[in-house]
Amino acid sequence: MSKDYYNVLGVERNASQDEIKKAFRKLAHEHHPDKKGGNEAKFKEINEAYSVLSDSTKRMQYDQYGSGFANNAGGAQGFSGFDGFDFSQFTQGQGGAGNFEFDIGDIFGDIFGAGSMRNRVRRGRDVSIDIELTFKESIFGTERKVLVTKNNICSVCTGTGGEPGSEKDVCKTCDGKGKLHETRTSLFGTFQTTTTCSTCHGKGEKYKTPCHKCKGTGIVKEQEEVRIAVPAGIEDGEMIRLTGRGEAIQNGSAGDLYVKIHVESHKVFSKQGSDLLMDLNIKLTDALTGVVQTIETLDGSIDVTIPAGVKPNQVLRVKGKGVPHGDNKRGSLLITVHFIVPEKLSKHAKELIEELKKEGV
Repeated sequence: MSKDYYNVLGVERNASQDEIKKAFRKLAHEHHPDKKGGNEAKFKEINEAYSVLSDSTKRMQYDQYGSGFANNAGGAQGFSGFDGFDFSQFTQGQGGAGNFEFDIGDIFGDIFGAGSMRNRVRRGRDVSIDIELTFKESIFGTERKVLVTKNNICSVCTGTGGEPGSEKDVCKTCDGKGKLHETRTSLFGTFQTTTTCSTCHGKGEKYKTPCHKCKGTGIVKEQEEVRIAVPAGIEDGEMIRLTGRGEAIQNGSAGDLYVKIHVESHKVFSKQGSDLLMDLNIKLTDALTGVVQTIETLDGSIDVTIPAGVKPNQVLRVKGKGVPHGDNKRGSLLITVHFIVPEKLSKHAKELIEELKKEGV
């Protein structure tokens, strides 16, 4: 059965060479069998299709005769596995021979590990800590200073690893090149990889006298006081990210510090968006006649007017006593009113209630 090479690469029959090459690069990277989740059969099929469509002569014959053109037109002698794809044509970052003008690192970078095919920015580890806040601190915001033990840039050599004033010498590991070349063998042939020298970190030189504090590593493990500005209205379980305050690494960028917030519950108040919620118990007689009630808020004492005839579970709103949010605004304090019903009544109280009944109350 004739194979549809255009369908294999996911391109139209009138696709340009650039479109075909782009499609092949994407699929080859995705299905390479040396990668986790790769598919050897699919990779061979992709290679076979590209071997034909990337060659103008083979493509013309394929368009005329289909995938059996080798037998019909005396062209290439069939395609089995990688016969039509010479990996030796590749060179790092160059086109090499043939039609394969792309960086093999795009396909094999994940196979040989991070940084093996190209220079990558090194980054220190992230650090996570937890802090606890009172409910009031979470509402109005606060500032905390915590001690974090982590790797920091050496304060003596500022991360260079050399004793101040020390002369430099050529790195003996890489002979001053800053890179190491290594030959590796894979299922599909032999490859030469280039990695950054771990001794000099790509600089090609080392200080003759290592720093006395960090012993030449440029990094020291120590405690650092970190100031954490907690914003108003933060929720329990939220994370604060401090960029670059994680662990440092020589010749790279520092990781981040993540602060997880734990908020203590409050015996009176709870939070709903930018509003604070609370329950207020009042006497049945106060509900009937109305009363001015003094309550304690997170801001201090305030007087709240309970109107006569207030209903059970009615919510009273006190503006400006809720959670602070943008441009000096605040939410409201929402007070849910509950009645206190006495379990027992005196004889006189019963008589009064009977009088109320006569009034139709």
